[in-house]
Amino acid sequence: MNQAPKQLYEFGPFRLDAVERQLLRDGATISLTPKAFDLLLALVERHGRLVEKEELFQTVWPDTIVEESNLSSNIALIRKALGDGENGQKFIETVPKRGYRFVAEVREAPPPADDLIREKARWRADATQPDAASSPPKQTSRWMWSTVFLAAGVIVSAAIWLMVDRQLAKTPTAPARIVPFTSFAGSESHPAFSPDGKQIAFVWGGENDDNNDIYVKLLGTEKPLRLTTDSAIDSNPTWSPDGRYIAFLRQAADGNWAYLVPALGGAERKLTKAGRQIVTIDEPARLAWRPSGEWGGEWLAVTDNEAAAEPVGIFLLSVETGEKRRLTSPSANFFSGDWNPAFSPDGKMLAFTRAVNDGFHLDVYVVAVSGGEPRRLTFDNAHVKSLAWTPDGREIIFSSSRGGSVSTATLWKIPAAGGTPERLAGVGQNTFTLAIDRQANRLAYEQRIRDTDIHRIEVADAASLSKPSTKLISSTHRDDSPNYSPDGKRIVFVSDRTGSLELWLCDSEGANPLQLTNFGGPHTGTPRWSPDGQWIAFDFGIEGNQEIFILSADGGKPRRLTTDPAFDGLPSWSRDGRWVYFNSNRGGDAQIWKVRTEGGQAVQVTKQGGDEVCESVDGKFIYYAKDKLGLYGLWRAPVEGGEEALALDLQQTEHRRAWAIAEQGIYFVAAETPSRSVVKFFRFATGRVERQVATLERAVKRGTPSLMISPDGRWLLYTRIDQSGSDIMLMENFR
Repeated sequence: MNQAPKQLYEFGPFRLDAVERQLLRDGATISLTPKAFDLLLALVERHGRLVEKEELFQTVWPDTIVEESNLSSNIALIRKALGDGENGQKFIETVPKRGYRFVAEVREAPPPADDLIREKARWRADATQPDAASSPPKQTSRWMWSTVFLAAGVIVSAAIWLMVDRQLAKTPTAPARIVPFTSFAGSESHPAFSPDGKQIAFVWGGENDDNNDIYVKLLGTEKPLRLTTDSAIDSNPTWSPDGRYIAFLRQAADGNWAYLVPALGGAERKLTKAGRQIVTIDEPARLAWRPSGEWGGEWLAVTDNEAAAEPVGIFLLSVETGEKRRLTSPSANFFSGDWNPAFSPDGKMLAFTRAVNDGFHLDVYVVAVSGGEPRRLTFDNAHVKSLAWTPDGREIIFSSSRGGSVSTATLWKIPAAGGTPERLAGVGQNTFTLAIDRQANRLAYEQRIRDTDIHRIEVADAASLSKPSTKLISSTHRDDSPNYSPDGKRIVFVSDRTGSLELWLCDSEGANPLQLTNFGGPHTGTPRWSPDGQWIAFDFGIEGNQEIFILSADGGKPRRLTTDPAFDGLPSWSRDGRWVYFNSNRGGDAQIWKVRTEGGQAVQVTKQGGDEVCESVDGKFIYYAKDKLGLYGLWRAPVEGGEEALALDLQQTEHRRAWAIAEQGIYFVAAETPSRSVVKFFRFATGRVERQVATLERAVKRGTPSLMISPDGRWLLYTRIDQSGSDIMLMENFR
């Protein structure tokens, strides 16, 4: 029986035979243990990209629990066998705390020519041999049947030979191959293929990762062309169907604006407003250019809202006339609205994501561009960052955290007609924005590295600001949102070190970590101790909603405090322990509410907006963050009700959740440079920012509560980005 051609890889002087399980050099076999061979094969098959340790464990030891030292010892065996590092040869790169990358050039080696010749000869021989069933019978009365069987055998054999001969003449289907498209310092994201598939537009923060602009790079070249230079954040590039222009978004003080720039560089053209929310590089996409079709002219899909209080929907915008047509109208129950528009190849359908109550729970929908009711494809309530249609329009590829946390996001595919999502093979975790080349079998996606840890620094006086911080709570994954217990002996924090965001406890020195929850997927965050140290309040995604729960500090089953079909999050305790404050949009916009710790009907506290809240130490006031008429700051109001007043302007801090209320005043983080921040102290008695109390190395993580003062006022905890960056990866022969 014919055998399939052997699967061979060549790199440097080596040849790896995946079928015979041999590593050869100059025809001689290099000795490797079976697991070391499996590990080398896994790296070679994924050459050019970072392979996470967890992926290697699942590939090489799928049904066994092994120590990390087992992985490193096998890597050492492989390096020794390859002579890695000798005579300038480099095969395997170690990425600290993450995994490994096979960096040598790998070639798919065809089977030897003589093997093909012998294989074809066997088929020819088979084609001329009659089948045993068609051998002439001994009885002369059956001569007619023997003739029929013989003729049939010859015809079938000839047909098989013709089919195989043609198949052998074809070029074998090449396997998928992943290589870096960019490898610059900093972060590259938001890839977009040009219509001819020869270029990719993308966003790059520059070598210092401090100014996000639009760049274009030809496939096969290294140096990109910079298209924008504005100091504001630029994002979401999308090509015109003729490849002459690129539309993109730019952050402005009054919201977001869509711009147009020639793909070869030149003067920009301002198009339209695209929503009042501020753009960040981590937000979902807001722009897509429709392929040419009926209606004539050029059309963009943009996310926008007609009133400040309503969620964003998707509009169709005429590039020539500025005419806008509303396409989707999310319910007021949808806190963040509709995002990530992506047109089908024929331009007749639009895929998008709809956020349910917050920015963490989204699902994929499709709607006809001519109008109608959107059809929901996924029911995961997961964090979806990006999506794109396959060239044949039959499937949608999307980045999702389904089954895990944001840092475990990977790529999935689902039929456009509906069905069960399937994970895209060969792609690791931390994959976000993506694009598909409709002219060739290529997929581009953003591979991200983001490791956040909790650091501790001593509150200093003016004479000792140079004290360094200490890494207190760390892993190779996300650790943030620390909160001291009232006695200062324990810290609760959020981590996804086990694959999903969970609550963890440790002692005040960061030792003896203990996992408190095991939800296994939905968003969990903002843990806050009760004043007596017996309970922890937190927000948690359930049934597509973010709700408030409390949990005993000793563990056990959480108790749900809120049940409204709206976003309820960012909890904090009253000083008497009788109430839990939280943020909710149940009244249509974001306000501060509170609910009794035993449960019951929630009570609205603010009337003019509010995001995150904390009661003063003496229990007389509440302090809450919000944006009022373009002024972001901390506002103060009496606990028993009364007029609100601005307590502290935070407009220039760039760290809107990095503040902590103390007995004498407010500690807050202010950014001096993109990589350096300081902590300042605002004193209640004087009403002024009196002093700088700490200098923070590197970037402080935004978007999560990232500053906490110890009960004795001696220590500050803050969340720091210790490793950050992203590259754009290119999957060749994507199908």
